[in-house]
Amino acid sequence: MTALSQYERLESLGLWRATRTDQRREVIVSFGDATLVVSDSAGRPLSHWSLPAVARLNPQEVPALFAPDADATETLEIDDPTMIAAIDTVRGSLIKAAQPKRGRLRQMLTLALLLAVIGGTSLWGPDALRKQTAASVSDLRRAEIGATVLGHLQARTGPVCRGPRGRAALQTLTTRLFGRQAPGQIVVLPAALPGPFTLPGALTVIDRSMLVRYDDPLIAAGDIIAARARGDDPLDDLLRYAGLPATIQLLTSGRLPETALSGYADFLLASGLRPVSETVLLRAFGAADVSSAPYASLRSARDQNGATLITSDPMRGKMPVPVLTDAEWIQVQAICDS
Repeated sequence: MTALSQYERLESLGLWRATRTDQRREVIVSFGDATLVVSDSAGRPLSHWSLPAVARLNPQEVPALFAPDADATETLEIDDPTMIAAIDTVRGSLIKAAQPKRGRLRQMLTLALLLAVIGGTSLWGPDALRKQTAASVSDLRRAEIGATVLGHLQARTGPVCRGPRGRAALQTLTTRLFGRQAPGQIVVLPAALPGPFTLPGALTVIDRSMLVRYDDPLIAAGDIIAARARGDDPLDDLLRYAGLPATIQLLTSGRLPETALSGYADFLLASGLRPVSETVLLRAFGAADVSSAPYASLRSARDQNGATLITSDPMRGKMPVPVLTDAEWIQVQAICDS
């Protein structure tokens, strides 16, 4: 499902809260191709919603109250009539998105840009073109792309786990590992994954089975550190999978084919991303002041090297700072149960 043409790039103010007990805060709501992105006043994404899954909690009432799905505790209150109409129209629509018709001048400009891209590809190569394309995509558009891929993942695994206490504990963990100003969001999917990964828009994705299988928050912390330690641009990873035609389409039109986004979700569930080396991991664990030794067991279970994480643990001989309290860790483990 895609946004109807009259609603493309629509934005409005809203009141958002992550859980029912949180204070409402003013946010910017951006309407994308198949997503809602909730951002703070500085433009940092706070939450990503897949439009087909969005639930209206108070039909016919204004301000309208929305949630990312029917069972979620996260809510978004909107009183802008255009934005409300946009969300309701796309949610209830049974037709494909209308695409704006291109005029002759636009066709000529697009053709000229396409020829330039093809020429640049022959000179620079597809890798350079892919990186140049990724660098040209705005943070908001990245967030929309990541949210769309996440929507396809949820269609296959079930909805993101949104237990309010678990989400609050995950935010505490994120702050402990990366600092208060760290961008992005950690989401938990209910199905098993080949490993952790990041999506465009600074979305870090881990799975519930890892949380309940290992009764040690340092292992969960390790999975999150490993996802963010890759250093690669998540959009570059997506474009490498999608191929040159999709890359050119993103560069020339600002859009990726829906088949590429859906296929990438299947790829991540089946194969995951190439794991980072132990050397890279050790640097990342050291930067976070977290022991790497516990994570070796999960690496070994995934048939990945983990011995060096034990022998070269950056926290060996140091007094570790806990990543979570026992109560917070229990809340993280139960994030899919409420």
